[in-house]
Amino acid sequence: MPPKKSAKPNVSAEELLGHYREMLLIRRFEEKAGQLYGMGLIGGFCHLYIGQEAVVVGLEAAAEEGDKRVTSYRDHGHMLACGMDPKGIMAELTGREGGFSKGKGGSMHMFSKEKHFYGGHGIVAAQVPLGAGLAFADKYKGNGRVTFAYFGDGAANQGQVYETYNMAELWDLPVVFVIENNQYAMGTSVQRSTKSPSLWERGAAYGIPGEEVDGMDVLKVKEAGERAVAHCRTGKGPYILEVKTYRYRGHSMSDPAKYRTREEVQKMRDERDPIEQVRDMLLTGKHASEDDLKAIDKDIKAIVNEAAEFSKESPEPALDELWTDIYAEEAV
Repeated sequence: MPPKKSAKPNVSAEELLGHYREMLLIRRFEEKAGQLYGMGLIGGFCHLYIGQEAVVVGLEAAAEEGDKRVTSYRDHGHMLACGMDPKGIMAELTGREGGFSKGKGGSMHMFSKEKHFYGGHGIVAAQVPLGAGLAFADKYKGNGRVTFAYFGDGAANQGQVYETYNMAELWDLPVVFVIENNQYAMGTSVQRSTKSPSLWERGAAYGIPGEEVDGMDVLKVKEAGERAVAHCRTGKGPYILEVKTYRYRGHSMSDPAKYRTREEVQKMRDERDPIEQVRDMLLTGKHASEDDLKAIDKDIKAIVNEAAEFSKESPEPALDELWTDIYAEEAV
């Protein structure tokens, strides 16, 4: 189906403030993670979500308790949006015992069974068939749950994505395939790597419906997410959302992003920033004052600073931790 064009939905001040707070938490957390990486406290790879906050906040607003999510390595925002503790996330980033994977997963591989977060995955597109598997389990159980399988525009060219599309439609699996199209696969523009004018329309070959969404507008993302979830939850099979977004930073912390101009990035920041859009709505609608928003920012910075201090104080995992969680314990 074509992209939906509708007026801004009626939204309460409480909901707007909630979206603002969630997106700002992701932004401030990622900024702090970038600082800690620069200080040498985070090792390995680190992929920041700055600029893409509206995608996961909007979709989490459309989710229900028990719904699942699985994503790629740009995953810290997804963890925060589904309610995982910032302290545990930051401790995992820094390889500490207090992290969600006890310091063994780092930025790219942490999980939370409690929050139904089934990991960021370092192999491009590897999470897509896993997402279909999670949805298969829910269909088998008949519990009405939906899985969000996130991947990027670069991963959209991987063969296993289309194998998964075929199987998901064949079995009517309740999975929302979310293509976070941030315009660049590492350093390659989507215009240079993808012949198709859109990515979601590729699902038509398998009979999967979908749509393109403005990923810089949290309300539009939520609205599209509700349509997708309703489709899946009523037994109609999978749905594809191509969410057009933009990352302000490089692909990872080691990427100087010389493949695009500073003017391009600044133009997006000035004209399309997802947090500033909601901030403007709050102020012009008189739902909040400048002082109110400053207080929210102060509160969030305190949460993020507390997470950073927790990570610094948490010990590194003991050497014998290397041997845990490798095999399942079998009852005798």
